[in-house]
Amino acid sequence: MKSNVGGIDRVLRILVGLGLLSLLVWYPGEARWFGLIGLVPLATGLFRFCPAYSLLGMNTCPMKSAE
Repeated sequence: MKSNVGGIDRVLRILVGLGLLSLLVWYPGEARWFGLIGLVPLATGLFRFCPAYSLLGMNTCPMKSAE
């Protein structure tokens, strides 16, 4: 797996994932289980790989300079 998630994208994914996971603790009732959706952006941010990006041919990683 080649990294395809860049720095800012990675930080945003981790923050959104943690925010959604916090619904498990703070949101009352059965709707709080929607917070588990936060595992997806959290995992893609931590592993720096997004399967949807690879399918769409996207890449937010900075390009390495050719020296």
